[in-house]
Amino acid sequence: MNKVAFFDCKPYDREWFNKINEKYGFDIVYFENKLNESTALMAKDFEAAVAFVNDQINQSTINTLYSGGTRLLAMRCTGYSNVDLKAAKDKISVVRVPDYSPYSVAEYAIALLLCINRKIHKAYNRTRDMNFSIDGLMGFDLYGKTLGVIGTGKIGKVFINICKGFGLNVIAYDPYPSDKGNISYVSKEEVFSRSDIISLHCPLTHDNHYIINKESIEMMKKGVYIINTSRGGLINSEDLLEYLLNGKIGGAALDVYEEESEIFFEDFSDSIMKDNVLTHLLSLPNVLITSHQAFFTSEAMFDIVSVTLNNIYEYFNNKRIVNEIRYK
Repeated sequence: MNKVAFFDCKPYDREWFNKINEKYGFDIVYFENKLNESTALMAKDFEAAVAFVNDQINQSTINTLYSGGTRLLAMRCTGYSNVDLKAAKDKISVVRVPDYSPYSVAEYAIALLLCINRKIHKAYNRTRDMNFSIDGLMGFDLYGKTLGVIGTGKIGKVFINICKGFGLNVIAYDPYPSDKGNISYVSKEEVFSRSDIISLHCPLTHDNHYIINKESIEMMKKGVYIINTSRGGLINSEDLLEYLLNGKIGGAALDVYEEESEIFFEDFSDSIMKDNVLTHLLSLPNVLITSHQAFFTSEAMFDIVSVTLNNIYEYFNNKRIVNEIRYK
């Protein structure tokens, strides 16, 4: 029976992987620890390891995995910017989940926009305290506003279709424009300058790291709303905070954060948060932050788990590994 070391395990991971693994019969050993250079030793004698988006898979982690006999790293996510592919080359095969239900993230992004605009989270907390005042809860109509979308892959396209249903005027930027979907492409500078709302739907790359920064924010309309359900590193958090404080940015709804790796998916309710930028963002009335849960639907989990296990199956059975990531 093929042994698989599963890192950064949460109860829902174990439930879903156990259910679908009945088809494959892998010997999966679950670890709550994140995969990093200190915990990679736990994968000794496991030919395959499963990791997640916030694990730290640098050169040291790769070398430790390789020395322990691991030859496959299965990322149970789409992003892989946390993996040192150069270090893994000729040592460990790296696979990923190239896509899953795009509706999960797209629908969550619109939920964040509606919530932050119409102050639904604040209204919920007020009425639970028997406070039925609506003072301070005014939002704005989405109809007729200009929405700028950065990234028009599967998720971006679904998000655009949803937003068109609200009567939003949608413009988009993507370095690789699609000829499908009747999308109005403009330069990223136009997205920044024309949009009332900007939503990020792109992977994190070297070229778009901190695409939202002081320079791009200066181009934006006063009062712009920013939505991010993609990767935290797309936004310079310190710059975001500065322009929220001075009123240039009207609101921000974030499901990701650039320094989330040691924070998100964990419970710190009885601890003192040491990240001053995140603490300050959380204190602002026009900021809504959730813990990287946009993907979290039953349909998306089924896709993620099924593809991950099939990736492992292809490796162990010498099949063509469809979703392998190769260092270029």
